[in-house]
Amino acid sequence: MDSPVEKLRRKLRRELAARLSERIRADEEAGRREVPASERRRQAEAILAAAAEEHTRIQLSRGGSVVPPETEQQILTQVLDEVFGLAGLEPLLRNPEIENINVTGDRVFVRYADGRREQLPAVTGSDTELIELIRDLAARSGVEERRFDRGTPGVSFHLPGGERAFAVMAVTARPSLSIRRHRFEKVTLAELRELGTVDQALASFLSAMVRARKNVLITGGTVMGKTTMLRALAGEIPAWERLITIEDTFELGLDADSERHPDVVAMQAREANVEGQGAVTQAELVRWALRMSPDRVIVGEVRGPEVIPMCNAMSQGNDGSMGTLHASTSRGAFTKLAAYAFQGPEKLPLEATNLLLASALHFVVHLDTGRGGGRVVASIREVVDADDKQVVSNEVFRPGPDGRAVPGAPLRAETEEDLAAAGFDAGLLKRPEWVWRS
Repeated sequence: MDSPVEKLRRKLRRELAARLSERIRADEEAGRREVPASERRRQAEAILAAAAEEHTRIQLSRGGSVVPPETEQQILTQVLDEVFGLAGLEPLLRNPEIENINVTGDRVFVRYADGRREQLPAVTGSDTELIELIRDLAARSGVEERRFDRGTPGVSFHLPGGERAFAVMAVTARPSLSIRRHRFEKVTLAELRELGTVDQALASFLSAMVRARKNVLITGGTVMGKTTMLRALAGEIPAWERLITIEDTFELGLDADSERHPDVVAMQAREANVEGQGAVTQAELVRWALRMSPDRVIVGEVRGPEVIPMCNAMSQGNDGSMGTLHASTSRGAFTKLAAYAFQGPEKLPLEATNLLLASALHFVVHLDTGRGGGRVVASIREVVDADDKQVVSNEVFRPGPDGRAVPGAPLRAETEEDLAAAGFDAGLLKRPEWVWRS
């Protein structure tokens, strides 16, 4: 049986998660997306004080045990610190070199930016505390409350710092939390050049692709920097253009950069409620986006039937649209897109899907790990046409001996002219002494 202290702690956590989530939604509906942390903490303090008073009153009316005032205050402070200090996760999230955090019960593993992995001490005292922490974080994640219980054993959300999180329980022996961090919330192609992801010529090529309003799909494996590359490419979009972003979980954050992107509507898919109602998929959001007068539609990650409405957006006057996709090779992206398209209600045959892909996409930019261990642009394909059961493409940049992209097949004359008009010196692709230059 829980002690009076534990009963109070559970009560406070539950009330804070529920009521603070209501406050956040109310602020969202009122257009207040950027509420200062100090104000949010004051709201939480008021919620906890009222919840503690109510708990004491109920316990007294039932003849139950109450917690001494000094202990009650300690619990209030602990719950606040857990919520606003992210408990044991805080020191890990403060370390700028940590990119991935994986917690399973009391086992904590991190991956650093340089590829090192390390096991660290537990972030909570028990599995129950870990579940409560996840619930608190999910409840504060933004627009929609994210449930986490046996009925909904998986939850995806983002942390206050923009980190992407996914947690699972009940279907695993112990609760598990995975956090993916983006060290570069605001990044430019120039900064990626300094990191070695691209060289000067590739950065110029990618920038010209965006300015020439080419539709681009960024591919690569997990934690390969696809979202970072998408942010960098979006930085080349003129500030006056209207952008609509669609994501499963808010991660891009283009709407938070009002200087570079003043006109952005960021939309997030919504899960079904307890009754199985109210779900809004990414595919539906893409369809909605087309009614919102976008200059470009940006899909944070293509992972299902939204591929068809995305391609429709790209081929119906919204040139310059972009998205990301998990794929092991640039060529493999077409097969994966076709498989996703078949999952949709349209169930297009392969031939029709390939025609749609060929009419929508202009370039596929593939990220991989170079021989030196860093993330690099390894391949860029220009989509040419569709031939029955395959998409025809030219690998204009192919992996070189060290894994980094070097010139491959020539661009089509029309594409070369478009990129040249957007500022790219096509002569860079024709130099036989090509080497990566920073």
